[in-house]
Amino acid sequence: MLNPDRFIADRVRGIEASGIRKVFELARQLKDPINLSIGQPDFDVPEPIKQAAANAIARGLNSYTVTQGIAELHQRIGQSMARELPNWTLTAQGGDSQVLITSGVSGGLLLAFMACLNPGDEVILADPYFVMYKHLVTLVGARPVYVDTYPDFRLTPARVEPLVTPRTRMLLFNSPSNPTGVVSSEADCKAMADLAKYHNLLLLSDEIYDEFCHEKTPRPHTGLVACPTPAAYSDQMLLMRGFSKTYAMTGWRLGYVVGPRALIEQMTKLQQYSFVCAPSMVQVAGVLAMDVDMSEHVAAYRRKRDMVVEKLSGTFDLVTPDGAFYAFPKVPQKLGLTASQFVEKAIARGVVIIPGHVFSERDTHFRISYATSDEKLARGLDILVELASV
Repeated sequence: MLNPDRFIADRVRGIEASGIRKVFELARQLKDPINLSIGQPDFDVPEPIKQAAANAIARGLNSYTVTQGIAELHQRIGQSMARELPNWTLTAQGGDSQVLITSGVSGGLLLAFMACLNPGDEVILADPYFVMYKHLVTLVGARPVYVDTYPDFRLTPARVEPLVTPRTRMLLFNSPSNPTGVVSSEADCKAMADLAKYHNLLLLSDEIYDEFCHEKTPRPHTGLVACPTPAAYSDQMLLMRGFSKTYAMTGWRLGYVVGPRALIEQMTKLQQYSFVCAPSMVQVAGVLAMDVDMSEHVAAYRRKRDMVVEKLSGTFDLVTPDGAFYAFPKVPQKLGLTASQFVEKAIARGVVIIPGHVFSERDTHFRISYATSDEKLARGLDILVELASV
């Protein structure tokens, strides 16, 4: 008899199954849950984008594209970069930066870690962190080093610098943040860019939620009001953005990476032997998507954010989220419960949330996604307040 367990690689054994999936299993028996756990928009892909993809399929654009992505999407991203980040000059404009279209930002992260990290390298990342970070770092044989950012969830030089060692190779940056919703200030973005340059670290900025930024600021040198980013202060880094959250295209798998040509070329080489290319019809739709106005949805999420802050403040310690569509409240100490235990009580009342240990080395907070209807959000928040008020 074949023993399948014998063939499971050590690199896989070092990775835990997603804690989010475990919560989903707990919630499966609920008849009509108030789901505040899902990390995706609750609106559908806008009709013009869906039609663009459908038209591409009907026109027969169903084959592989070149690995780096179609020229039209490269051109549209270049136009956006030139307007927002004039300190970057792409290869097509005679510069040293290059674009790679990826199968989502998650695909870009895997390619970047594979291309840039050796076994034993250290990667500094904020705690709390996006659930995928530490596992992808582990997968390539590197070691995650956690920056304790509690209680305000700010990534600052004072917190990062003591952790830099000769083995440190990469600094991971995520703003707006999943799971906290915190948006880094212009000052912190510049400080992280300066710190990476001083210590010769590769700064990787994951900005998948950049459009869902409730506290945008004037961009240096342009005056453009936008979400703060370290890319405004350095082009010697990897900048990752995508279409999944902004346009609700989570299942379409489309993102892009911009960075120094030497790094992008290696990531492109790896994409040839893995993802091959991002979906062809989705790339065509992505060109049109970048001109679709999403401000109505961004404003709706800001109103939902305000509801979360209004209802939870006073009962929970809560850092006001300024972006994405998440909040990360702390379980009141008087309850004597871990976040996991509090989540079990919430699920028993029909409210699905995610315990903090999924995103952190601590289990003191929990993540709320307010990407749901106003009515469900209000009911869920009231139940959480009731559970914490015993």
